[in-house]
Amino acid sequence: MKQILQNLKTGDTELAEVPCPSVSSGQLLIRTSYSLISAGTERMLIDFGKANLIEKARQQPDKVRMVIEKAKTDGLMPTIEAVIGKLEQPLPLGYCNVGKLLELGPGVTGFTLGDRIVSNGKHAEIVSVPTNLCARIPDSVSNEAATFTVIGAIALQGIRLAKPTLGERVVVIGLGLIGQIAVQLLRANGCRVMGIDFDSTKLELAKSFGAEVVDLNSGADPIKAAEYFSRGQGVDAVLVTAATKSSEPIHQAALMSRKRGRIVLVGVTGLNLSREDFFKKELTFQVSASYGPGRYDTFYEEKGHDYPIGFVRWTEQRNFEAILDMLADGRLNVEPLISHRFDLNDAVNAYSLVASQKFSMGILLKYSQEKNKSDQILKSKTINLQNKKSINNQDAKDKSASIAFIGSGNYATAVLIPAFKKAKAHLFSVSSSGGSSAAYAAKKYNFEQITTDIEGLFAKSNIDAFVIATRHNSHASYVLKALQHGKSVFVEKPLCLTLEELAAIEKVLTLSSLNNKRPYLMVGFNRRFSPHIQKIKSLLSAITAPKSFVLTINAGAIPSDHWTQDIQVGGGRIIGEGCHFIDLIRFLAGSKILKYSCLAMDSSAKDTITLQLKFEDGSIGTIHYFSNGTKAFPKERLEIFADGKILQLDNFIKLKAFGWPGFKSMNLWRQDKGQRRCVEAFIDAIQTSGDNPIPLDEIIEVARVTIELAELVNSI
Repeated sequence: MKQILQNLKTGDTELAEVPCPSVSSGQLLIRTSYSLISAGTERMLIDFGKANLIEKARQQPDKVRMVIEKAKTDGLMPTIEAVIGKLEQPLPLGYCNVGKLLELGPGVTGFTLGDRIVSNGKHAEIVSVPTNLCARIPDSVSNEAATFTVIGAIALQGIRLAKPTLGERVVVIGLGLIGQIAVQLLRANGCRVMGIDFDSTKLELAKSFGAEVVDLNSGADPIKAAEYFSRGQGVDAVLVTAATKSSEPIHQAALMSRKRGRIVLVGVTGLNLSREDFFKKELTFQVSASYGPGRYDTFYEEKGHDYPIGFVRWTEQRNFEAILDMLADGRLNVEPLISHRFDLNDAVNAYSLVASQKFSMGILLKYSQEKNKSDQILKSKTINLQNKKSINNQDAKDKSASIAFIGSGNYATAVLIPAFKKAKAHLFSVSSSGGSSAAYAAKKYNFEQITTDIEGLFAKSNIDAFVIATRHNSHASYVLKALQHGKSVFVEKPLCLTLEELAAIEKVLTLSSLNNKRPYLMVGFNRRFSPHIQKIKSLLSAITAPKSFVLTINAGAIPSDHWTQDIQVGGGRIIGEGCHFIDLIRFLAGSKILKYSCLAMDSSAKDTITLQLKFEDGSIGTIHYFSNGTKAFPKERLEIFADGKILQLDNFIKLKAFGWPGFKSMNLWRQDKGQRRCVEAFIDAIQTSGDNPIPLDEIIEVARVTIELAELVNSI
């Protein structure tokens, strides 16, 4: 199927061929009929993409600070590579989609196959969307009109926050699509409306919808116009729907407001606010969050948990339905807002129009409904590329391990895939649930196949090993399926989230051993393969006395609603990341973990903790995993006390020795956490039938200790 993608590095828009997305629990699979280009939002993305790096930095100062902090800890070149890699990731465009329901995901109720559905799906021939971001289209509403539903919900939510009452005077600054719809909704609500813009065509449209207008291009004074409009009393509310870097719209909104007036920002403006503007009038200022309550709440949007209507009357979905009702009875008229229509195949020209200075409002994309392009053809989840010879045709002497990647997010594309490519693995297949990120990875690294049919990969005979780089709650399931099919596995940490999952993995490994099968299992514990750690291991090998390890992780804070903090999805930070450091100390101690305990700072996240380990040989280890520090301090510091000597490693760049005869330091030009050597060890083991790079008993031991420590932390 075809999908519109944008490169944030160059600003180029592409109509790409990608696999049909998979439909997960609580989702709808929809074949698109029309989608609407949101010129304001999407023009900003295009402009950002076309800007050079300096201009991009000026537009996102917060991101610049993050980059600077990363450079201090990880080094300049790795930081530059990470930034470039992030910008090269394709961005699927669009969020106003209308189509026919093809398939219901598990657990979906209230919809019927064949229903016409509006959603916030992307510009793609088929989209997979959570149910709470979908609504059924009434029979009397055309597909073209329905594409304005999501834009309409944005305007509606801004109005709800402004709380206008019958007869109030409301100003709308910025008469793009959202502004035009806001004018109509406010008029339907019994308000007098004044619209402000520079564009005479947009002003005429707003006037046709019943608004009084102010033409800024003619030099009109909006403050004086508002004073006249409000009979000298000041307006009751101002809706700012403009898209500009200037703070002037907010300043003007404050000046034209009455005492205790309301200002709601729906668009994007500068926010250099003047206290004087707001102080004397006790003005209310609020920023509207898109479509309404539920936006950016993963429990509502992704997990499908609705808010009780008795407590939250209007949600995203209910706002969609309200807009559709107003379209159905004619209170909202969007036909005059359609300025252009393009076929999907002509999408690049549509975006050229968006990026130009030519007038445009609602730009519709029409999708082919030809019979020769059936639902089944579009639902194809696998694309075989012709960019390399098949693994089946390789010379037996040159045959390298054939790899299938499950997951193609930032870490996979920036670190893991390049490492496997350098290790001369055969990159056979790459998959993702949505398809677009997999298509990007396949193109960049020359994979043979792209797919969203993850389940269908496990039975393929020409795959030697799977690399699992998905969210943590899927790791155990994919590991089990791969091992049960006799495939080797490289899974990014963690191995699993629960002791039950660990027991199931152990059982499969035991059965494989009894049947004389030997699939390899590798967890991405790369730090033990780093050059610094290998040097430390060699230095410690001559010491028989117990050792003391102090590992300080200046992890930094992560928002509580981030998926890694979700116990059901990410497992929390101890399981999700702490396993790395437990494995590292276990490797250096070279002895089984005998006892363990923990202390946690009082907080809801439970991610500022101290873990204590006691080993069978008498060694002890302390892991300080702190989220409350500053990034000016090293992110990872390892200190080892042994036999009257000390080693100190900072950020896998600088290693210092104290009291160590013949060794003082080992410094690198750039950080090396061992990812490449970790992958090389895995590929080499497969191709030479060598030992498992990390002993299986250590993998199982670390997983068990990590899970039990996490349970202790969560019980505190």
